[in-house]
Amino acid sequence: MPSSIICITAIIVVLALIFDFINGFHDSANAIATSVSTRVLSMRSAVLMSAAMNLLGAFMNEKVAKTIGDGIINPSLISPSVIIVAIVSAIIWDILTWYFGIPSSSSHALIGSLIGAAIVYQSSVTVVDWTIFFKKIIIPLFLSPILGFIFGYMFMIALQWILRKSRPTTVSKFFSKAQILSAMFMALNHGGNDAQKSMGVITMSLVSAGFLTKFSVPVWVTLSCALAMALGTSFGGYKIIKTMGMNMARLAPVNGFAAETGAAAVIFSATMMNAPVSTTQIISTSIMGVAASQRLSSVRWILAKNIVWAWVITIPICALMASVLSLLLKLI
Repeated sequence: MPSSIICITAIIVVLALIFDFINGFHDSANAIATSVSTRVLSMRSAVLMSAAMNLLGAFMNEKVAKTIGDGIINPSLISPSVIIVAIVSAIIWDILTWYFGIPSSSSHALIGSLIGAAIVYQSSVTVVDWTIFFKKIIIPLFLSPILGFIFGYMFMIALQWILRKSRPTTVSKFFSKAQILSAMFMALNHGGNDAQKSMGVITMSLVSAGFLTKFSVPVWVTLSCALAMALGTSFGGYKIIKTMGMNMARLAPVNGFAAETGAAAVIFSATMMNAPVSTTQIISTSIMGVAASQRLSSVRWILAKNIVWAWVITIPICALMASVLSLLLKLI
């Protein structure tokens, strides 16, 4: 095998692990924002717990990895350069949104970038399996945040009814402990869905370069991505944690428990259906649902609107950015 192919594949692996690190850093807020904002956990404890559970969650299965690496675009129809462009584009978007404290989706950044780069490379839109794209990406893109809101809202309503005769101090004391478990459950499912995106990209590059004859995630890929995401998570992302856990709505431990449990249930269901959803979207809308169960004015809707806009534009902007980068690469 030519040394150039080996070199390019190694570059892809390194870039994918950097993306995973940034994903962990960027999305650390998903699992711990509510726990930190309610002061159930310190920032340090929450970040370390999240990192450990993200690491464990990456080994749940490889269904989402297959959707990313083999479902939307056939690896045999693209070159390794397409994957490099896609990862670079997604990294740029993640860094920009982190800088401005916007909880956007790393998953959709990567997917949009892959689509844009692949279309330019093949000069054809047929390189994308649009049926899988709409079924596994677009439908969950719109459905999962709605379900996050509904689950958060209904879960909080149920808890309010169950605890209606309990003393506030007792409720607060109990859920200060229970929220640690819900945060662990959320972090586990975040790792189970999000770490698989980089696993899918690396395995896609191995198939594209001829190192693998069929799409099957090697153990070393799973372990590398799990460690990269856990390491990224361990650095935390205070700007986004502040946006989600403190600025969006005021939360008590019982609210945080409801939001995390509702979001984790939706993410777990999506993972079992091979859908690479945005954990950021789901926990954000779950927080909104919990806050809205008390009164609609509890949610800072102006901030929520800005976050929704970030979700809507992520795929098209990243596809456009990757297209431009791919065109520049062609010219070079």
